[in-house]
Amino acid sequence: MGKGRLEAFSDGVLAIIITIMVLELKLPAGEHWSDLNYTIWSRLIAYALSFIYIGIYWNNHHHLWHAAERVNGAMLWANLHLLFWLSLVPLATEWMGNTHFAAAPVTAYGVMLLMSAIAFSILVATMIRGHGRDSMLAKAIGTDVKGKVSMGLYALGLGAAFIRPWIGLTFYTIVALIWLIPDRRVEKRLAEHGKPGTQHHGS
Repeated sequence: MGKGRLEAFSDGVLAIIITIMVLELKLPAGEHWSDLNYTIWSRLIAYALSFIYIGIYWNNHHHLWHAAERVNGAMLWANLHLLFWLSLVPLATEWMGNTHFAAAPVTAYGVMLLMSAIAFSILVATMIRGHGRDSMLAKAIGTDVKGKVSMGLYALGLGAAFIRPWIGLTFYTIVALIWLIPDRRVEKRLAEHGKPGTQHHGS
């Protein structure tokens, strides 16, 4: 199977995840600004954070597969593993928003984020193993310090969420902000190898 089919399937799943999340947003009961109560705002904040995370994963997933040369069975399953955890984003988002960021939902949200990060790392490792340590993909990924730091911050956020949910949310937001900073490792490596279609991509 070509990587194009895998990318198209993954893009479709991520699009459905965003669609489900936005459909879970409820309209206010009335027509005035005062009808935007705390519950609605908490849902919007949870949605915004999750939307950013899905966008980050879509972006990184795109770059990762753009650098890939082949697909094998192990990569397919690793990719499905990642999509499994990301498919739980709407559930975790709704629970967190509906409960005004209570401890258990914020902790569950952190578990989902951590497992998604681990799944992405497994996908990267599987792809590097399939392409070789001397491949362009392996050189582009490097030591992936950013990914390791992110998982550490997720773990800290999980621990903090048991005591103060807002501290856990702060850690989750910090990770999102870290990944919003352009990361052009793959893009630069592709450009060095003269691979087309990279000059307009973000991180």
